[in-house]
Amino acid sequence: MAGAEELKVLGTRQSMFTVRVLWALELKGVEYEFVEQDLVNKSSLLLGLNPVHKKVPVLVHGGKPIAESKIILEYIDETWKQRPLLPEDPLERAYVRFWAAFIDDKLMEACRKAFATTGEDQAVAAESMAEALKLVEQELGGKKYLGGDEEIGYLDLVAGWIAYWLQFVEEVGGFKVMDSAKFPCLDAWIKNFVQIPSVAQSLPSPDELRNIFCAMRMAMQRK
Repeated sequence: MAGAEELKVLGTRQSMFTVRVLWALELKGVEYEFVEQDLVNKSSLLLGLNPVHKKVPVLVHGGKPIAESKIILEYIDETWKQRPLLPEDPLERAYVRFWAAFIDDKLMEACRKAFATTGEDQAVAAESMAEALKLVEQELGGKKYLGGDEEIGYLDLVAGWIAYWLQFVEEVGGFKVMDSAKFPCLDAWIKNFVQIPSVAQSLPSPDELRNIFCAMRMAMQRK
């Protein structure tokens, strides 16, 4: 098991992408050093470790950087075998990766468009979000977690932004898609997910997220 001096996470605790990495490490009981980053004035350390995308999170293990949160999650799962996040069966792993890509691409992209727009454009994006959430609702079915009934897994960590960040995106963006009546399985999953101690302890405060999303919204409107 790596000690804190061997393993670092560069990121910000307000980032949904950073926090999913922290969740994975906490679930596996892996010690790490968290290096907080200023995304307005990016550090030379971050730019040097992730010169391609210049984004967080970055995992640094034994001096070697790994970027992109879903890739980091798989690296963590393959490096520390305790408490597996991905299923062992190759077909099931492929299935999980498909839904993770769907959530991060189709659903999140629609969410970004709804957040960044107004009027008819926002309504179209919100409808696209609703269609994507409906598919995730169907995939969840009657399971307690996306990873199964027993415990959370890789797909739950990827979808974690729906459980917490989405409510503030909707609030600041002035739209509403997530509805407990329309998506009862997702609503139950959200309540179960955020009550997990290793998840709850890493959640940023509501005020922090509101301030960040308000600043992002204002910046988008100035463009």
